[in-house]
Amino acid sequence: MADDIAQQIEDLRSQIRRHDHLYYVLSQPEISDQEYDRLFEQLKQLEQQHPLLITPDSPTQRVSGQPLEGFEKIAHTIPMLSINNTYNANELRDFNGRVAKSLETNDYEYVVESKIDGLAISLRYENGILKTAATRGDGNTGDDVTANVKTIKAIPLALLDNIVIPGILEIRGEVFMPNESFAQLNKLKEENEEQPFANPRNAAAGSLKLLDARITARRNLSFLAYATGELSEPLESDHYQTLEQFKQLGLPVNPYIKRAKAIDDVIKICMDWQNARPKLDYQIDGMVIKVNRFDQRDILGATGRAPKWCIAYKFPAEQAETIVESITVQVGKSGILTPVANLKAVQLSGTTVQRASLHNFDQLRRLDVRQGDTVVIEKAGEIIPQVVEVKKELRPARTEEFAIPTTCPNCDSQVRKDDNGVYIRCTNPGCSAQLKERLKYFAGRDQMDIENLGSSLIEQLVATQLVKNFADLYKLSTDQLVSLERMAEKSASNVITAIEKSKTQPLWRFIAALGIPLIGSQSAQILADHFGSLEKLLAADIETLEAIDQIGPIMAQSICKYFNNDKNKQLIEQLLNSGLEPKCEQKTSTGKLTGRIFVLTGTLQNYKRSEIEKMIKDEDGKISSSVSKKTDYLLAGENPGSKLDKANKLGVKVIDEKEFLNIIEE
Repeated sequence: MADDIAQQIEDLRSQIRRHDHLYYVLSQPEISDQEYDRLFEQLKQLEQQHPLLITPDSPTQRVSGQPLEGFEKIAHTIPMLSINNTYNANELRDFNGRVAKSLETNDYEYVVESKIDGLAISLRYENGILKTAATRGDGNTGDDVTANVKTIKAIPLALLDNIVIPGILEIRGEVFMPNESFAQLNKLKEENEEQPFANPRNAAAGSLKLLDARITARRNLSFLAYATGELSEPLESDHYQTLEQFKQLGLPVNPYIKRAKAIDDVIKICMDWQNARPKLDYQIDGMVIKVNRFDQRDILGATGRAPKWCIAYKFPAEQAETIVESITVQVGKSGILTPVANLKAVQLSGTTVQRASLHNFDQLRRLDVRQGDTVVIEKAGEIIPQVVEVKKELRPARTEEFAIPTTCPNCDSQVRKDDNGVYIRCTNPGCSAQLKERLKYFAGRDQMDIENLGSSLIEQLVATQLVKNFADLYKLSTDQLVSLERMAEKSASNVITAIEKSKTQPLWRFIAALGIPLIGSQSAQILADHFGSLEKLLAADIETLEAIDQIGPIMAQSICKYFNNDKNKQLIEQLLNSGLEPKCEQKTSTGKLTGRIFVLTGTLQNYKRSEIEKMIKDEDGKISSSVSKKTDYLLAGENPGSKLDKANKLGVKVIDEKEFLNIIEE
């Protein structure tokens, strides 16, 4: 009987590893998310019943239970060297000349691959099992980030045995954050009024250096392998074939790697990718050019810090110059004061940029941004406009440093700087600017989704003191709204109808709308699914909350602090007395999209991506991150990128938002 259980567990592990490989490496999923979750839950239950059968390489062991106290150090048996950079075609030709001279032949070829803007990592496998993972560090010694790396599903805990696996196999590659994950993470940080990450690389590095692997697991990091370190026995004689063997081992490899004999071909590949990089769903900052054969690499050797057999071609950052017309200070929903540079409109990466957040006053001081300054801006990770340089030689005469506020620009109340932090906050809980931001958030699409309750109307409701908290929204009448500027009876009626409709929004939306620090829409859905009712959530103690997967101690403390506050309790009671009935959504057993797989790409015009994803999930459809033969539809917005090319190649049906809505309505 024990042998049967052990075999059943191993069979489940084998199935899950196979499906991980199909999904994360080959982009060819064969089963639905629900079926995958069913296999995973079955394995989890069997291991809980038979804990002696749990092994470190089991898929259930990706996330450790308790936060680390710090990172141990790991020495690299073979140093992780840096790569020298080039910035133009002539420098690439100079590199090629040095290679030809050292090898005393022209009989060699290069492998050209993307330089992913992430964090270098070294994975040590022993007998096919992931044992440790370390950052590059100083090249000789790095941090032990094994617990965090194990949360990255693109990294196999156990290698596939399609080929003979060396007893010791060190894999080197790049951990990175896809663009969509980066945008979602920064959106969540902004909702919680936390410092956003400047770019995807910083986000990936910060996520990998968290002491709590449970938080890292929510960051949706990914990985691509590009080299070996220590080997107990060799794999292949050249780099390209080694990468091919990586695929057989279940390791993800960049699919756009090319070989080139002539340096002019290398240059063309680099120039092509300089223009095509926006198509990728992750950031690259250049190309890496490597001599292919390992025996020729041995001849070329290395300097103290970098190998002589490879070079990086760095893309120039897309930047623009403009003028700071003014600097204003915004007050957020929790009172944080944020300086914003209002810019003379300029085109950058295909969009018009007129504003750039300066994040905080420490950053403003570091850059010394002043009104009238000529500044250089670029998009961090091609997403967020930021000021990177002040052209002080172009600064007008008699400019002055921007004065850091000592009082709130809205209510004149005193401000204070966070303990051990960088933020300055308004200390007045009754500040109307904070109330406006809280109301905008409460009514937002990802919260209570109250249509027609826009910024201008909220401004008037607060200014006239018709609304002093969330509950006051549900006391408004049509007559009160008609008395406001630019508010006709029909418009007023539409607002009241939308407010009334929001009373039956699902529980997760209600939780998200409250603005509990650290709790965004994703965490709100986890809480709603776990407790099933507001009453049970309100009664939960901190131990219960900490035990919920993806919540953890810090978020649990924030939830308890919010619900134990007397003013917040009164507000929730007022909302419920106003007729709100937040209930957990009951999923339909069969939807219109059951069994259909959708991939989304590009910029949607009429809906947020989260709204489309919710429609698909509500109808029991499946959302995949990559196009494969199993994909039924690619829903494409503007600037769809490489996913559209792959869909056309595989014959996947491509639809727009209108066609998607037609499918839903059929």
